Amino acid sequence: MSSNTIRIWSFIHKWSSLVCTLFLLMLCVTGLPLIFHDEIEHALDSGETWQPANPDGPMLTLDEVLDAALANRPGEVPLFMSFDEDRPVVNVTTGPTPDAPGNQMYFERFDRTSGEIVPAPTGDGGVMDFILQLHTDMFLGLPGMLFLGAMGVLFVAALVSGVVLYAPFMRKLRFGTLRFNRSSRVKWLDYHNLLGIVALLWMSVVGVTGVMNTLADPLLEIWQADSLADLTTEFGDAPVAQNLSSVQAAVERASAEAPGAWVQFVAFPGGGWSTDYHLSVFIRGDTPATSHMVTPVLIEAETGNFAAMREMPWYMKALAFSGPLHFGDYGGLPLKIIWFVLDLFTIIILVTGIYLWLAKAKRNAPTSSGLAMEPAE
Repeated sequence: MSSNTIRIWSFIHKWSSLVCTLFLLMLCVTGLPLIFHDEIEHALDSGETWQPANPDGPMLTLDEVLDAALANRPGEVPLFMSFDEDRPVVNVTTGPTPDAPGNQMYFERFDRTSGEIVPAPTGDGGVMDFILQLHTDMFLGLPGMLFLGAMGVLFVAALVSGVVLYAPFMRKLRFGTLRFNRSSRVKWLDYHNLLGIVALLWMSVVGVTGVMNTLADPLLEIWQADSLADLTTEFGDAPVAQNLSSVQAAVERASAEAPGAWVQFVAFPGGGWSTDYHLSVFIRGDTPATSHMVTPVLIEAETGNFAAMREMPWYMKALAFSGPLHFGDYGGLPLKIIWFVLDLFTIIILVTGIYLWLAKAKRNAPTSSGLAMEPAE
């Protein structure tokens, strides 16, 4: 590699690292508890284990549950309905309008055996929600999400440029060399480079999936305009459907169209996950390979007629996988522990990168390779 090429890659690596490092530190630190969010909420839940009111009785229909939810929030409209896998609980999200933003949505759990409200976990749900919001968009909504997505792109650029620079700058040393007999800066440089290579694949996966997650809202709009546009032409400029047909019948019809699968959630008309005129029933696969993949079955909201079952386009499939992959939320506790350790590695890489840059700046020497790579000494 020529010296000019090395300078170009060093420039890319230096400035992509410097710009994104502080934000990545925030994401890594907030990501640590989020990896174990289920376990933390369960451990801190001081209430008694909830039991359905009528465990041996008949289930209420989804329409009856919806009526109970709307009675609990007069004047609001339904946005989503989802279902617990291991207990008879229906989760209903409502809002003042069909396109209400997240901060105006109201989420409540209902016992499907009685229609009563299921008590929320009594742990630190508020703290975990705060951490999740900070991690997702820094309380800035879509602009915050897109900004963090841009930081993720810079992070990926820093990783790519770091890999390109690793070979020429470490050619005098064996892989994994730690020079304990050298200065503090050199020792931390060795730790920095070694952990960077060891955690490279994980950082790449988390970086790319993090960028995908920040693009959720734009991708939903593209999906609506691209894949579902033909289903709305017959309705012209009609307002958002309000006189809904049976939600229970819609779910049963969708289940018949995709037998053997599991209904994950229902999106009501007017929101990002549906159209203005359809109930979207999202069917999840029932095998380990397809459990994070959903297929929407669209039912005409006012008539209950089957409209279409559309396979998600590639970018929506990538979005569906990026969430659980980002947090290691698909392989049980062992995978979460691995995610936690690699997250700690990344924090060390970022902190040592800042230290190395400040140390070199203090020496008033030119920094040829930014935060992650320096010539072997």
